Amino acid sequence: MRLEKCYFCSSTVYPGHGMMFVRNDSKIFRFCRSKCHAAFKHKRNPRKVRWTKAFRKAAGKEMIIFEKRRNVPVRYDRELMSTTVKAMKRISEIKAKRERIFYKNRMSGNKELEKADNIREIQRHIELVDSPSAKIKAQVAKIPEKTQRIEMDTS
Repeated sequence: MRLEKCYFCSSTVYPGHGMMFVRNDSKIFRFCRSKCHAAFKHKRNPRKVRWTKAFRKAAGKEMIIFEKRRNVPVRYDRELMSTTVKAMKRISEIKAKRERIFYKNRMSGNKELEKADNIREIQRHIELVDSPSAKIKAQVAKIPEKTQRIEMDTS
């Protein structure tokens, strides 16, 4: 069973899957799905398409160092094992940091929206608030609105 690589996105193409394009100079291009085939036909550059492996490598996002394949069995080496474990810990730290940054960026605008929603909710149901000072503030805030309405009606 031979596993090929997609020409566009570098994912594996299993036997019986994907499609193959043979150019006039007999160069063979294999694609994993129609998405990759269509992008190739539209002459898109895989390094500029964000979801491809080539983009991730060019942008410095892919950690290719740890992905190398070894076809020859390697003898057990304690030092190699310790560096591998350190690298695995470092990768998990980087992933966690990226997830935290992503979450922080996603949630950055929510505090202001939530605060505005809470204020709107309190103003709508001010009669349920026990604090007398809050009720007085709400009545003071409503007085100018009434005067503005009266002024608009007269003009």
